[in-house]
Amino acid sequence: MKILLLTLAIISSILMVILVLLHSAKGEGFGAIGGQARLFSSQRGLESGLNIATAIVGGIFMVTTLLLSAIQ
Repeated sequence: MKILLLTLAIISSILMVILVLLHSAKGEGFGAIGGQARLFSSQRGLESGLNIATAIVGGIFMVTTLLLSAIQ
């Protein structure tokens, strides 16, 4: 049981890092000066899907970490 939870925690932590890195940057930078930053912001569906996946993987990571601490 402990090995299964540890493996699940490791996999979910790696997935969490990957999902966070896949998110687009929120800062507009210098493109906000001329209004060019909002020109290419059409990936709303992908971003919401990434948000849901990140929340699910984060929840799995939290639960497995709490269970591992309760077992030890």
